[in-house]
Amino acid sequence: MKSILIITLLSCFCAVYEAKIFSKCKLAHKLKTKGMDGYHGYSLADWVCMAQYESNFNTRAFNGKNANGSSDYGLFQLNSKWWCKNSHHSSANACNIMCSKFLDDNINDDIVCAKRVVRDPKGMSAWMAWVKHCKGKDLSKYLASCKL
Repeated sequence: MKSILIITLLSCFCAVYEAKIFSKCKLAHKLKTKGMDGYHGYSLADWVCMAQYESNFNTRAFNGKNANGSSDYGLFQLNSKWWCKNSHHSSANACNIMCSKFLDDNINDDIVCAKRVVRDPKGMSAWMAWVKHCKGKDLSKYLASCKL
């Protein structure tokens, strides 16, 4: 009985740390409800494509290996040098948020910050994955099977 209780508790603990991985259509629906389709001239397909290449739709994606010592967090890989604050380096913290908030399954704050990023002069070019894989390309496949 004791071992069953311990196994149950451990499985609950592990489940808390599992990432939410969106399907492209679920993400597209969520982004559409948050006003991302056409936001600052970028289509819903731009956002979905960027998220695929930045995090593979994983809300807990983390990259701590940037050449400048910064890290990237969450679904949109928001950078700690510019957009959020972590405990390791100084930051402009333009989104006024702790980076760890981008690693949970609630992407509302991620979306707010992503909107802040595209309002800067670089727009979506702030995301190198978008420049390399999405910019100027036919992105229709990203929403083709989604019922939007």
